Amino acid sequence: MDLKSGYPFWAIKNGLMCVFPQLKADISCDVVVVGGGITGALIADELGSNGFDVVVVEQRDIGWGSSAASTALLQYEIDTHLVDLAKAYGEFEAVQAYQACAKAITDLRDLAHELGDVDFDMQESLYYASKRSHKAVLREEYELRVKHGFDVQWLDSDSLKQRFGIKAPCAILTKLAARVDPYRMASKLLLRLAERGGRIFDRTMIDSIEPADEGVTLRTPEGLCIQAKHVVMAAGYASQTWLKQSVAQNRSSYAFITDPIDSTDLGVLASTMIWESARPYLYMRSTGDGRLLVGGDDDDIDIPSRRDKRVESKAKGLAKKVKKLLPSLPLPPGFSWGGTFAETADGLPFFGEHAQYGPRVQFAMAYGGNGISYSLIGAGLLRANIEGRPHPLTELFGFSRLD
Repeated sequence: MDLKSGYPFWAIKNGLMCVFPQLKADISCDVVVVGGGITGALIADELGSNGFDVVVVEQRDIGWGSSAASTALLQYEIDTHLVDLAKAYGEFEAVQAYQACAKAITDLRDLAHELGDVDFDMQESLYYASKRSHKAVLREEYELRVKHGFDVQWLDSDSLKQRFGIKAPCAILTKLAARVDPYRMASKLLLRLAERGGRIFDRTMIDSIEPADEGVTLRTPEGLCIQAKHVVMAAGYASQTWLKQSVAQNRSSYAFITDPIDSTDLGVLASTMIWESARPYLYMRSTGDGRLLVGGDDDDIDIPSRRDKRVESKAKGLAKKVKKLLPSLPLPPGFSWGGTFAETADGLPFFGEHAQYGPRVQFAMAYGGNGISYSLIGAGLLRANIEGRPHPLTELFGFSRLD
């Protein structure tokens, strides 16, 4: 599955950080994590750090799938408004999801500090109204967040223009957000896992999964066998190919990154990520070396050859939108790319068992704009499932909500 087009910045910046062997013999373990991107790395780290004998298999090189194309905005703000989640599932459940995402930001901070050198930094998040008609929606969203203790500030059009130079009807300024280099974090997590005794195999494809009462058998196209007590399918957007049920829609998203911008010109963008209320939304955030990463303009095309042809024009379109929003900001060209992006109908992920496979096969589908935050939450949720413990988000983040 071809997940990216163009020149994703993380792959160019970091190069190939780690190489692991290809599986060459039958093995056994407690848990197999299928997928060596940021989602699989976070889950494998959680399990390996808590006593499980973990094997990770990745069909490409580690981190070379969608993680290399991720723009890695770390937010507790879900693509679906808190207000809309409350209408769909109840206010308690909606707030619980937002609070879990907020905790994930600080947990990721602590993890990044343990690993070191993953371009992690705390940020603020500015969510502005794209149209005047969106003002009432954002106000309702702001008030519900305030009611439940989220640290947010309301900015009217004058304050927004004065502080950020953006001409828009209003905005919500959130104090809790962050950024990270997803490829470096995934690579360093898996290198640490290997140092602690975990086994990692890249360029290893899984051809079949055979669950039974006492365990699961995985087979490669070469006929090699992995016997495990549990399997976690964390193969990113390719995980959907293992399910008969359609649970998300694959789309394409696009991004570009500038060369480093002088700190005087970058201004508040150095510490504030910005996104809008339109769907699909324009968003931007900085990197540690002063570049501006801009993304959005999603479309429904998930055909690699067609996505490849659109990268340049999409990047130009995104740059035009930024220039309209922030006309004085220089945008020295760097690299542009596109990638597969999956979204669920309600903006929530899927973690846990599916009826097609039973309890020994757990899925990790961290789909949507909160993929990395979701992945950290999912790591704890899946560990609880494997250990037979309850988790407060099992139902809301599980496949049962589709029933």
